Amino acid sequence: GWSSLSMSRFAPLLRTSWRLARSCGRASRSFASSPDIAVHPNIGRFSSELDLQFISRFDEPFLTFRVMDENGNILDPSLEPDVSKEKCQRMYKTMVELNVTDSILYQAQRQGRLSFYMTNYGEEATHIGSAAALEDEDVVFGQYREAGVLLWRGYSMQEMCDQCVGNRDDSNKGRMMPVHYGSKRHNFHTISSPLATQLPQAAGAAYAMKLQGRQACVVCYFGDGAASEGDFHGALNFASTLDCPVIFFCRNNGYAISTPIREQYRGDGIAVRGVSYNIRTARCDGNDVWAVHKIMDEARKIAISQKVPVLIEAMTYRGGNHSTSDDASRYRGNDEVSSWKLSNNPLARMRMFMEKKNWWDDQQETALRESARTAIVQALDQAEKKMLPPVHELFTDVYAQVPASLKEQEETLLEHLKEFGSHYPTVN
Repeated sequence: GWSSLSMSRFAPLLRTSWRLARSCGRASRSFASSPDIAVHPNIGRFSSELDLQFISRFDEPFLTFRVMDENGNILDPSLEPDVSKEKCQRMYKTMVELNVTDSILYQAQRQGRLSFYMTNYGEEATHIGSAAALEDEDVVFGQYREAGVLLWRGYSMQEMCDQCVGNRDDSNKGRMMPVHYGSKRHNFHTISSPLATQLPQAAGAAYAMKLQGRQACVVCYFGDGAASEGDFHGALNFASTLDCPVIFFCRNNGYAISTPIREQYRGDGIAVRGVSYNIRTARCDGNDVWAVHKIMDEARKIAISQKVPVLIEAMTYRGGNHSTSDDASRYRGNDEVSSWKLSNNPLARMRMFMEKKNWWDDQQETALRESARTAIVQALDQAEKKMLPPVHELFTDVYAQVPASLKEQEETLLEHLKEFGSHYPTVN
């Protein structure tokens, strides 16, 4: 599978992984002495010769693939994005819409209009760059910071606000926390709060798609913190041994809530772990939308054509608080945040790229931000006016035949609401 990669422009990304795998091989081959010694599958030969080595790192570090610098310049003409003006503008518009939506809904939570919210500041390129390289039939498992993927697929601001409010039009029927989006229509599985549960689910879904012979793949997004969970390792091993067409996309944004990456792990990030599972792996600049787009495009080709898993580590930065329940100023300085916003802002980089091509100007920027703000404010106002889901929906969509114990709980709740209903939001 690797030889075919050397013919593409994508080769430098994954060639590093190949070299890393070979460096491991050198260590194991040093134990071999003759061809008739018993061979352990995929590991190497055993020998009585004393050549003991303890290895803590690979010979070469993972390189970070980049297409565009901080000023919007393409670093190599051969990597000039092969996209139309219309697609480029749509990508940027979606990034801005996500940014404006975050601003409005974050403020709404602070005003008491929403119970919870999570922004995506600084990570817009990881969402849109990757989503724009996928096809609609590809199935997505998100974590909780991938709202831009849904927006790119056509999930509306109204649907987003309905979910955050939890009204009757919420596809989750008000039973999930805000920002826990899901849409069968958009092939986006509903987000769950426990970290990393989506990884083994994604591997299993990809295995099922492989058995069905579908020409599509599964994409699973997660953060660096989720990579510290046991499910991460189980999922990668499952996907590797069963050759599942799944792309594991790690957004390494520097923090797992308040825990910085220097306290999370030792070694060369998340990417190096993929090689240990014999998974095609590459790392990119997550704030470079074109690097993300290219790496996802090539990863998708590999996953579908070879029916194997791929791991991507996108190096980015979480510009905002972890959530509205967090105060990031308690564990990182303003200088750090300001430096990233000023020197490595994915929105600014994309805008400068477009301006150099005369595809964007200040007037378009102002109009876009004003229209996005109007749209999200109106969507939130509408969401708040809608009725709440019926109480009985708390007990639906799990059992085909509701057990007696659950019926009893529903009856108890209804009796409680008859007496104390005035203490709760309007019951419909």
